[in-house]
Amino acid sequence: MKFLKNLGLFLLVAVMLAAWVAMPWQGALALAVLLALWMFLFRSGAQTRSVAAVGISTLTQRLGSSAVIVVGIAGVVGVLVALLAMAEGYAQTLRNSGSLDTAIVMRGASANEVSSSLSREDIVQIEQAPGVARNAKGEPIISAETVAAANLPVRGSKTGDEGSAQVRGISEAAFVVRPNVKIIEGRTFQPGLRELVIGKGAVRQFEGLKVGGTLKLGNQPWTIVGIFASGDAMESELWADANVVNDAYKRGSGRNSATVKLDSPAAIKAFSDALDANPQLKVKASTTLDFFAKQSEQMTKVLRIIGITVGAIMAVGALFGALNTMFAAVATRAREIATLRAIGFRGMPVVVAVMLETMLLALIGGAIGGLLAWAVFNGFEASTMAAGSVGKLSFSLRVSPGLLWEGIKWALAIGFVGGLFPAVRAASLPVTAALREL
Repeated sequence: MKFLKNLGLFLLVAVMLAAWVAMPWQGALALAVLLALWMFLFRSGAQTRSVAAVGISTLTQRLGSSAVIVVGIAGVVGVLVALLAMAEGYAQTLRNSGSLDTAIVMRGASANEVSSSLSREDIVQIEQAPGVARNAKGEPIISAETVAAANLPVRGSKTGDEGSAQVRGISEAAFVVRPNVKIIEGRTFQPGLRELVIGKGAVRQFEGLKVGGTLKLGNQPWTIVGIFASGDAMESELWADANVVNDAYKRGSGRNSATVKLDSPAAIKAFSDALDANPQLKVKASTTLDFFAKQSEQMTKVLRIIGITVGAIMAVGALFGALNTMFAAVATRAREIATLRAIGFRGMPVVVAVMLETMLLALIGGAIGGLLAWAVFNGFEASTMAAGSVGKLSFSLRVSPGLLWEGIKWALAIGFVGGLFPAVRAASLPVTAALREL
């Protein structure tokens, strides 16, 4: 019977934790309201309130043991939120790079720009497709672009390390299809000249990138004439005239991709269908929002797996700390709990009261860990190789309200499990045996 009881308790915990993980904050708020109503409207709830009040009032007398739970859970939540903030910041940076009213066109089987190639004839056909927006002169708004790699010295490296930066050859329409790109220092490049504008993310990553500086691309000297900001993945790139980039890297007249301004977000279907139906083309089109969202999926998944794995390992340690602390607390209050049960208190109020005490400590620890992660890591600059790119992507860690809530859920889950088993032991201990304990 004892084995079946423990098995049933284990399965109950597993089901409740699975439901808790999937629960939004609105559901948790509803549970808190229902618990409060039960504690104030029902006799068993009033008993729970009385037992919990006594336990919580003695926390100041158990600061050392209580701090074990708070500090342990704060560490778990802080590390978890910081690691997940990397995934959130990376994904958000790429999502900001796209929109619903622009489309990117690449070679049909290509998963990214690097592996794609478009001929000059392809680009002419794409320009004539329905749904392409036109400027005041009636010209299609399209930027046919080339991407290439450049090895640059990493900023702050004492060993002369080099990193890869992505060079993007663009047309003048690039600033129209990406209106968020703004020159914040210097000026834009002049077509036909070996001039560069640098994203401010690249400036943070690499040494010597400043207006008036020079660097070598394709064994040729280039002059940096401006710095731009965009708030997205483009900030990590170096931009120049596409024809000059092609000459420097011996690419001929082809391009890697074409970014198109659409008449409206709804025009993507007609545009894509027309390209698919054209027998002279073997290309595919998608909104830039969809394209960059897909580019972020794999790396975001990897970063989340790392964060959850590290968090889970730390959570096991925090859980054992909570279990030891609460078992000790229950043992010191065994006679008190037995006395309450002898005078008519039921087992359920005792279980809930002990768990409320543990979850309160867990909530405090979770809040401290989340706030520390937000204060230290929100906006922290990081960089990594971007998926489907030949250069590093600079991004800011983002501690969003959703991540803070995820951290709080982890804290409360640890508190729930850490308090449940000691609480069940306290409620199931025979009254006569507990009263005989010193």
